[in-house]
Amino acid sequence: MAIFSEFLGVTLGVVLTALGLDLFLVPNKIAAGGVSGLATVFHYLTGAPVGMTMLALNVPLFAMGIYRLGLKFGFRSLYGTISLSLVVDALAPYLPVPTHDPLLASIFGGVLTGLGLGLVFRYRGTTGGTDLAAAVLRTYTGANVGQLLFLVDGIVVLIAGFTFNSWELAMYALITIFVTAWLIDLVQEGISYTKAFFIISQKKDEIAAAVLRELNRGATALKGRGMYTGMERDVLLVVVNRSEVTRLKDLIYKVDREAFVILADVHEVLGEGFKQWRES
Repeated sequence: MAIFSEFLGVTLGVVLTALGLDLFLVPNKIAAGGVSGLATVFHYLTGAPVGMTMLALNVPLFAMGIYRLGLKFGFRSLYGTISLSLVVDALAPYLPVPTHDPLLASIFGGVLTGLGLGLVFRYRGTTGGTDLAAAVLRTYTGANVGQLLFLVDGIVVLIAGFTFNSWELAMYALITIFVTAWLIDLVQEGISYTKAFFIISQKKDEIAAAVLRELNRGATALKGRGMYTGMERDVLLVVVNRSEVTRLKDLIYKVDREAFVILADVHEVLGEGFKQWRES
């Protein structure tokens, strides 16, 4: 059942990604990095189908990946790569082009591809492409994967800019890349619905007791040391829902007006009092 749900999630992600390409990006010559961006450039140069071009470009990447990284990509990755190529070409003849405004196309194309790729990654699949290229390059250079991804996608955008003789289209492609990256993170990490408080106070025990009593939340003492004073002290970590933020602030400063508080966003909390982990 878990395997079925994973493949269903990857399939849904593939369809959304294909819709983003066919409805918005490819018809408007927006080559937003990656193998799909290169395939878009080749499509307008040679007339070759985008999906089949993506598949042809991914074959040597997979071969290099197996050679450098071993057989660790799994069937889900192969499935995601092949199915995306097939779905892109299967849907293209039947879909209308909703807009020829490049700004709208770059935004909505980024939204759909970001949601789609986020689902693919969430369900432990990949669609090959620059993710794989960056992983392979890392074995040669030792550089950060994120930096390599940005480099590879940037090169694709530059190629598209020269090919289409339009730096405006290249800039729209950058918008798509940023929107896609943001949506991928949103799908994988979720919307921030909780907050983490780091509390430094001389009255930590009273604050921890008040948190338990008033909010029915736990508190964890983390060992810390002030680098200026050299003094060791506990730092309280308390995680609450957004609706409890103001109540916790009032509670802290009611106990200690001199408390030092750091408030941070938390994208996902698993465990008692919050969301429980369910294996997909």
